[in-house]
Amino acid sequence: QVRKQLEKLVTVVKVVDFSGQDFVERDLMLMKVSAPGKTRSEIRELVEIFRAKIVDVSTENVMIEISGQESKINAFIDVMRPFGILEIVRTGRIALLRSETMKADVDSETVETV
Repeated sequence: QVRKQLEKLVTVVKVVDFSGQDFVERDLMLMKVSAPGKTRSEIRELVEIFRAKIVDVSTENVMIEISGQESKINAFIDVMRPFGILEIVRTGRIALLRSETMKADVDSETVETV
């Protein structure tokens, strides 16, 4: 029961409205896809086209990491469906404002490591 309650929790650290501002937005996804020997080359080709990355391989499946705009992630899911998607985990959209000027040194206190 505790596990079920914890799975419902989503920790929100900060919410910022970027409406009307110039920002970069990304979504990150890990996907496990069925990949018997004969389909691996086709999967590898699609991974390259979408600029994704194969991060783990087993005898029966591959795990793929992809990031980009939400529409790119959704399109990748669509093209991978015929191979047999086994699992998907996504971050949801994350964003940062674009900088007006490049800063040579980033103050270590302003960078938060997760």
